[in-house]
Amino acid sequence: MSVKAEDFNYIGDLVRKQTGIVLETGKEYLVESRLAPMARREGFGSLQELVARLRVGSGNGLGRRITEALTTNETLFFRDIAVFDAFTKSMMPSLLAKRAQERKLNIWCAACSSGQEPYSLAMLIREELPQVAGWTLRLLASDLSTEMIRRAQAGRYTQLEINRGLPARYLVRYFSRDNLDWEISPSIRRAVEFFQHNLTEPWPPLPPMDVIFLRNVLIYFDVETKKQILKKVARSLRADGFLVLGGAETTLQISDLFERVGYNQAGYYRLRATTENANVN
Repeated sequence: MSVKAEDFNYIGDLVRKQTGIVLETGKEYLVESRLAPMARREGFGSLQELVARLRVGSGNGLGRRITEALTTNETLFFRDIAVFDAFTKSMMPSLLAKRAQERKLNIWCAACSSGQEPYSLAMLIREELPQVAGWTLRLLASDLSTEMIRRAQAGRYTQLEINRGLPARYLVRYFSRDNLDWEISPSIRRAVEFFQHNLTEPWPPLPPMDVIFLRNVLIYFDVETKKQILKKVARSLRADGFLVLGGAETTLQISDLFERVGYNQAGYYRLRATTENANVN
């Protein structure tokens, strides 16, 4: 099921309009590998038939399902462990000192895929930051894909997913076996609030955030979309809050609202202390 140039362009326009994600030339293989199985599941004889139906309008959510099939959902438990080290040893000590009176913290994983990142944070906080137990902590997690949110809320993972990054001690303490899969404990599952959210659309009402994890998602957007998303991040963060991006991502030459803070092998961002940032437009 090879994809024709005109069909690839049509799908690329659809994905960009719905998500802001850019499918550059050279990504034809991605469209073919993701949509060929979908075409068969949907009862189409070819990828061309699938796109032809999309062009005339299906009215049954076909466009949304195509878009979700093309989003990248690569994730694993404790991905880039140095980031989690910076979270527990640099970001959180600073926040715990500054929030000692109010005893409230809000953390958001803004592109959580199937949930490994927020669940990693929930387990890490439980293990490494016991003083937070008496605080009001909201750990929010969102993703573009409704299917990924459904999977994340279920908290069920295959053996392969468990093997990718999860320390053995966490497996013993926070997971139980269910046939061939593993299910995360109810207490950790309840610690995370999941919701579907498209970063390029209007953002829902959110509490002021202390930490926003936005890892490995900006790389899929064009520069203008990155700028708009980072402005929204700046509006959502508390003045002394932190932004965490992926290792290959940066705010340099995109937004002057943030400055990088290095910590060992990792880094994160904070708002620049300037009067201009007091009111981000």
